[in-house]
Amino acid sequence: MKTIKRILCSTDLTPDSDEALRYALALAAAFRARVLVCHAVESETLTDELQAELRRELSGALSRAGQLPEWEAIIVAGEASEVITRTAAQHHADLIVMRSRHRSYAASLLGSTAEAVCHQAPCPVLVTHPREREWVGRGSNDIRLQRILMAHDFSTDSEAALMFALSLAREFDAALHLLHVRPAPVAQVLADGADATLLAPDNQDETVSELEEAVPEEARQWCEISYAVRTGIPWREVLAYADEHEIDLICMGFRGAGFAKGELAGSNADQVLRESSCPVLIARPPKPASFVLAESRAEAFPPELQL
Repeated sequence: MKTIKRILCSTDLTPDSDEALRYALALAAAFRARVLVCHAVESETLTDELQAELRRELSGALSRAGQLPEWEAIIVAGEASEVITRTAAQHHADLIVMRSRHRSYAASLLGSTAEAVCHQAPCPVLVTHPREREWVGRGSNDIRLQRILMAHDFSTDSEAALMFALSLAREFDAALHLLHVRPAPVAQVLADGADATLLAPDNQDETVSELEEAVPEEARQWCEISYAVRTGIPWREVLAYADEHEIDLICMGFRGAGFAKGELAGSNADQVLRESSCPVLIARPPKPASFVLAESRAEAFPPELQL
């Protein structure tokens, strides 16, 4: 199982970001973790006076969000997604918590800070949205996480997500749903339409057995687990299943074996992030901090500017 010792929560000091702080503080209380509250200043010079003012604002935001665990303010100048990723690596964060916004299709093609962080993060990222099914109480650290959906495609990223899903299921006594989606044949998609939801016709029992084997034997003894197999467009099936079963949290790997990236719409993980009616946890195998920091430096200084 995964141990959470350090949680990084990004905030832009808006009321919307306060919602992400609620989740970060509640999870920190449950896991006895330290909270790193990160604010990126993109266009201003970080004077001592500005930093002092921002720290006061961060303290006020934390007080509004819930009971305060051990926390540290981190204020850094730079582009938000790059700052969040680099800070998480420098401080060896086990989880990033942040807020995103549901956007129109046209806007979604441009990406978002949350999606950019999920693409680069050295650890799993929990993304919350407006108007979603919530499981953290307001004004308290009460967590009511009852149903977790794990979208499993047998990739290494899925395995990383599964370990987090199991840790959360155990901590909060939540039921776990394991779902595998088989991409539909192109001819079938064209004939039935993109919204078709079909059960896999062949070898479904075999796939369910593989899902069962993916779960550690000891976890099967204490966790209530359901298994499902569907055929269709993966992100659509994940969202449909979540709505049908009133799922509180979707967990999935960022890059999967059958979750190929589309030409315009982005990966299945991106699509789930954009349209989910509940928080989403995106995971990938942990990256060494040195590797993430090297990537960050390479992006900040193109090859022609590097010595």
